[in-house]
Amino acid sequence: MVWWLYHWSMTSDAASARAATDGLFNRVVPGRASEMIVDQIRLLIRDGSLKPGDRLPAERELGERFGVSRVTVREALRGLEANGMVTIKVGARGGAFVTAPTSARIGEGIIDLLSLSGLTDKEVTEARQIFELGIIPLVCERATEHDIDDLLEICDRGDASLEKGSYPMELSAEFHTRVAKASHNAAIAMLAESFHGPTLRSMLHVKEAHPEMGIRGNREHRQFVGAIKKRDVEKATAVMRTHIGRTARHVSKGQ
Repeated sequence: MVWWLYHWSMTSDAASARAATDGLFNRVVPGRASEMIVDQIRLLIRDGSLKPGDRLPAERELGERFGVSRVTVREALRGLEANGMVTIKVGARGGAFVTAPTSARIGEGIIDLLSLSGLTDKEVTEARQIFELGIIPLVCERATEHDIDDLLEICDRGDASLEKGSYPMELSAEFHTRVAKASHNAAIAMLAESFHGPTLRSMLHVKEAHPEMGIRGNREHRQFVGAIKKRDVEKATAVMRTHIGRTARHVSKGQ
């Protein structure tokens, strides 16, 4: 009796999954079949036909619908899993389940795109001017004491480095990324994190010709934090406009 109930439950689950995905999949052509399967499922996720938590049909059934072998289906599922679009679970109630990509994985994709896109220092700095000035009202409104402490700690490390005769631009890039996190907006934080690499590269290029950038920059970072602590949007914006504007002038001259 127990076996029958278990078998009925599994059959019912499979039937439900099959009914939910009937008509979604189209047969693919040999050659790049696994890529075409990935493309189809990606589009179904994007348009909402497949939602996080949905279970895909079993490999055998997917193979029949796509007109390919189970090996090809398995290869496609591995690709979807690597992209964070499905989670593959093993066991009696396992299978391939649609999942929502994490912000970290999305951010990695954006970082790869920016790194390979050939952005110029001027383009990066112009984007920073729009983005970083635009988020200041939110940062002034939402920054906590913990945010302020973290930003001042970065400034302290900058001062310590300057006392030793150098200022690593990695600290500057870290500061600007941390400012975005103080907006307490996950999308803004993710975008700032994805822009960290291009921002650092542009800063390093500028410092090669203008080694004084770190000295003035760290001082302005402190002024900016002071304005944020006072919730002074106008002052914070003025400091950041001057701060990034100097970088913008340098990169314009160099390109």
